[in-house]
Amino acid sequence: MPDRLYYTDSDEANALIAADPLALLIGLALDQQVTVQKAFAGPLVLRERLGALDAAQLAATDLEPVFRERPAIHRFPGSMAKRVRDLAAHITERYDGDAARVWTDAATPEALQANLEALPGFGEMKVRTLAAILAKHYGVATAEPLAPDHPTLGDVDSPQALADYQAGKRAHKAAMRAAKA
Repeated sequence: MPDRLYYTDSDEANALIAADPLALLIGLALDQQVTVQKAFAGPLVLRERLGALDAAQLAATDLEPVFRERPAIHRFPGSMAKRVRDLAAHITERYDGDAARVWTDAATPEALQANLEALPGFGEMKVRTLAAILAKHYGVATAEPLAPDHPTLGDVDSPQALADYQAGKRAHKAAMRAAKA
């Protein structure tokens, strides 16, 4: 297990998402319409505002006021509060609150893919990104066949690698927009 995932500018947030599987899943759930840094800082802000990151507590809490508190955790606080609450409820109901069981309970790549796809807010891209993170940073063998060939957050292993990844992603999006024009 890594001691840090270099997805934010905060050493404390980077350590949290590396050590706490629920924090990692929440960061991925929030990684939409905001920077990677903002998304993966969200679990630390949640923990600071609530006192803990516990799936059962998150599932039982009205998270919208927590998300809206300034500075807001996400640019879409209402929908993301619901998404995180749904994710926490899923983890609580299906895995007794132990987020790591999403991958440790999966004996095959197919089982892992089914577990990841069942996570609220996780489409194909997030499933493949999480698979890459699990395979490359946590040594989860069942995730290896699910990881894509193109660069993902799974390839980020330093602040510079994050900057390079984000620059490559921007260039790819610009090329896609230019091809459509």
